[in-house]
Amino acid sequence: MEHNNVETIYTFLDETTEQVGRQTEQPYLDSLAFVLEYFFAGETTEDLNEFALQHLRKKANEFVISSFDREEIRKSIQLATLKGMHGATQQQHLITPDTVAMFAGYLANKLMKGREQIRLFDPACGTGNLLTAVHNQLPQQTAPFGSEVDVTLIRIALMSANFQQIDMELFHQDSLRPFLMEPADLIVSDLPVGYYPDDIVANDFELKADEGHSYAHHLLIEQSIKYTKEGGYLVLIIPNFLFDSDQASKLNAFLQKNAHIFGIVQLPESIFKSEQNAKSIFLLQKKGQNTKAPKEALMAKLPSFKNVQAMNDILVKINQWFKQEGIS
Repeated sequence: MEHNNVETIYTFLDETTEQVGRQTEQPYLDSLAFVLEYFFAGETTEDLNEFALQHLRKKANEFVISSFDREEIRKSIQLATLKGMHGATQQQHLITPDTVAMFAGYLANKLMKGREQIRLFDPACGTGNLLTAVHNQLPQQTAPFGSEVDVTLIRIALMSANFQQIDMELFHQDSLRPFLMEPADLIVSDLPVGYYPDDIVANDFELKADEGHSYAHHLLIEQSIKYTKEGGYLVLIIPNFLFDSDQASKLNAFLQKNAHIFGIVQLPESIFKSEQNAKSIFLLQKKGQNTKAPKEALMAKLPSFKNVQAMNDILVKINQWFKQEGIS
């Protein structure tokens, strides 16, 4: 039933977005943002032509997206976003695979067990898919926050949250500049990989490069730890080559000083385009007065998500690790 509903919502969004895109000569993602905005608010901030507005009015009367389950809505918006990002060359115009988002949520749930309220933050949230996927898996009262510099992506994130009836605060800014927010209990983020072009801003970070541009993913790790409460956790999706770079020693020293490394879960290479794009989930705890390192860090390599038996076996081992560490 869920699959059918997701397909129904996606088909409706896709057909409407394609039509609006043809009438406005706008890219698919921008058109998707217009469509979501209009379906939610009955208006759009864009100056659309009368033909496009008539089409949106007609479609809005035919279909009520908000009547569906929040996970069905999230997944359908994700599918439409994936279509818009197909062949995208910009690193920020990528989306966290749903299987990865769900597994990150599973780990976050384990780490947050026993807490009544959670402040959740993604400093590089994109369209909000990872942020809302994790939010939807946490049983506690959760206040989510996200930051994104790309205006189209943050508009889609806002509309996705609205349709899922998630009260979310979003920052439209460079995620490496200061935030007007209290630290979070839990950080989740799929870190953008590459060089950060603003050397002046980078100069305020311990993990700045000694020469040339700094690595954005290194700076975002430092920024994420800065905005985590003492004893709070980080679930970061990192490139597998993170600790093989020329600045890895500086990153290692920073982490040893500021955080406890709880584990690295290597994701199946089969879900990535190439071995170079492969990623892992990095689990950290920000150091505090009452924190301590795990007896043994969790090190796991996930099999294909399609291999149900092998996945069940690895989940048993991961659950056992959480129990041994007294976390679950």
